[in-house]
Amino acid sequence: MYSKKYFIGNWKMNGLKKDLVQLKKVDSFLIRNKFLRKSIISIFCLPNTLIDFYRTNLSKEIKIGSQNVSNVNVSFGANTGFVSFRMLKDLKCEYVLIGHSELRSVGDNDKSISNKIKNSKQSKLKIVLCVGDSLKDFKSGTAYKKVTNQILLALKNNKKLLNKIIIAYEPIWSIGSGIIPKTMYLKNFFDKLNIFLIKKFKKQIPIIYGGSVSSKNIKEFKNIKKCNGFLIGGASLKSKNYIDIIKNYYN
Repeated sequence: MYSKKYFIGNWKMNGLKKDLVQLKKVDSFLIRNKFLRKSIISIFCLPNTLIDFYRTNLSKEIKIGSQNVSNVNVSFGANTGFVSFRMLKDLKCEYVLIGHSELRSVGDNDKSISNKIKNSKQSKLKIVLCVGDSLKDFKSGTAYKKVTNQILLALKNNKKLLNKIIIAYEPIWSIGSGIIPKTMYLKNFFDKLNIFLIKKFKKQIPIIYGGSVSSKNIKEFKNIKKCNGFLIGGASLKSKNYIDIIKNYYN
């Protein structure tokens, strides 16, 4: 459906300046591999403390994103601890994660997530909208309803911004657990999500998967045709692990 796959690393609250050597190694790997440069979009969502240093000194083949943004529609103001789209744009960010389950669990909600997306209209940043179900949702058979409701609440007032959206489906119970849903379950889930998006928004929107993605299980995702890439957490912290994921997917 899409010619390139997204491989998005999320460093979460990890990394010091010295650790950026890991990204330099990924850069070098991509520079040496013309086929992969044409086949993937490599993105790393870094802590804000590292974004400018990396952009200034190292970036070649990797695109940079932030892990969150303010839900207040101002570029500057009396909002201690907030970071605006204008600030991220100034750092030459190209992507931003919005709605990650770890932030939802500490107060981010459907209204604030919708506002964050709405505020992005003045920037060129692309939005990686994170949605996901709990183990309770999964076991009760309400996962699809939960995820589609999250999507509707985030996008129903932001239909003019759909060209900027990538949806990251992350089963919350899979994040960091090493457990991933069965391939057939994911295939059906992605097929249904794709149909839902076309029906509700008259548009195909890229959908990626996140949750314990590793070099050991990446081949299991190859048969999920509607999966347009991956949001990679802990495995993105070390260049070898991230590179092995890409290698194993294409080998």
